[in-house]
Order: sequence, then structure tokens, then C-alpha cells
Amino acid sequence: MALPLPTTAKPVLDYDAEAEVYDASRGGAPRAEAAAAAVLRLVPADAGTLLDLGCGTGIVTARLERPGLRVLGADASHGMAAAALRRGVPVALADAARLPVRPGSLDAVSAVWLLHLLREPGLVPAVITEVARVLRPGGVFVTTVDKDSSHDVGSDIDAVFAAHLTPTPSDASGEVEAHASRAGLRPGGEARFTGHGQGRTPRCSAEALLAGRYASRIVPRGITLRELADRLELLPDQDTPRAEPTYRLRSFVRM
Repeated sequence: MALPLPTTAKPVLDYDAEAEVYDASRGGAPRAEAAAAAVLRLVPADAGTLLDLGCGTGIVTARLERPGLRVLGADASHGMAAAALRRGVPVALADAARLPVRPGSLDAVSAVWLLHLLREPGLVPAVITEVARVLRPGGVFVTTVDKDSSHDVGSDIDAVFAAHLTPTPSDASGEVEAHASRAGLRPGGEARFTGHGQGRTPRCSAEALLAGRYASRIVPRGITLRELADRLELLPDQDTPRAEPTYRLRSFVRM
């Protein structure tokens, strides 16, 4: 069934409202467990504190458990922070570019599926600079990069989206590395993990498009969101998931 969208404007996702359905619509526990395991592979064994920036519902944060590691969360959305608290994650309601944290006081900061959402000019470098401020020398920043392009698995859905992709993603690996270098962070390691449950179907992709869940990824050109969704609804096997994405993590060390 076609979903109504009376405007050509790109919807902006309301993360307070999205908190109620976020986990179920993003792969749930299997994806979160894979993400947490990959983050921990890049966090030094002697790290005692880790701040999970943009922690959302805390589904990944709660799994960043290791003996001797104290994990905290931070998110700008009331709804997301409340969900994380219900999960038992100690969380602060905070702007990622202005953290209520003392300089040089953290051993590690993680940001999983965050930087690609920060589309305002200058925001990604501001966040990375803030991360560098709160890390101790030798501390590690672990972040996903190239998130949106990870979903390009060569499917028919990708073919529909191809002409409408964001030309300058805010989490492009090279750009993130350049911002990190200017903030005093040198490249560290890298890890990858599977986005379990994130193999897209045409039907769900159309619904996500109209709900604003592709706002960081899709910029319709010469077409409305409704028309783009209609093209997805013409694809075969509407409820058959395409291949799952593989996400990329990079770490940067405070000099």
C-alpha cells in the first residue's frame, strides 16, 4: 500500500518518538552484540572508562561490558536517553559537541552510527574536537565511518537509490581522519561487523524512506520522496531481505 506524503520536503526523524521502535527496526540484539564486540576489540585492555556518545536506547552501550571497564552513555534525545536508563545504562542528556566531562578524564569514547547523522556544516569536526578534549593522552576514540555506503550491497534497492545518494556523507573515512588529525588524534586500528537483521526489503525501504530514516543518505533529485518510494514498491519480492551490510569501525588515539 502506498504511504501518503503530501510534501516534497525530506522528513526529519524525530528521535524522541523513534526511541519506541528503534531497536526492533534496526536489527535488535544480534546487530547490537556484533557492534559492541567490534568496539571492544579496538578499546585498549587497560581502559577503565568509556563514554558511548549518541548512545540511543543503550542497546549497544549495555553490551560494552568488560571487567574493569566503567561504561557511560550520552545522548541529546530525551526519548533515547530514557530508553537507555530503562536498560540500566548510566546516561547523561548532552550535546555531543559540549560534553559535561572534564578535560582528559576518559580512557575511551565510542560513537556507533552517529557521525553520519551530523549533517550541519562544521558539526562533525566540532564533535571530534570535543572527543579529543575529554580523552586522556593515549585515550582512544572508536567510531563507525562510511555508514550509509555500507548499505550498498549491489541490490535492486541500491539501483533505485543510486541517483539520489548524499554526495558528501558526513562520516566519510578520509574526512573523519582529517578532522581527527587536526584535533590531535592519530589513526589507530580498524574493525568490521555484520549488520544482522539489516538486510533491507523493498517494502520496508519504502516505509523507512517516507518516515525519514534515510534522511542522512537520500537526497531526491528531480523526483519526490513519494515517487521514489513508488519505484521501490514496484520491485519484486517485496518482503524478501537483500544482503546484510558490513559496517566499518575506525579508532583514533589521543596524542
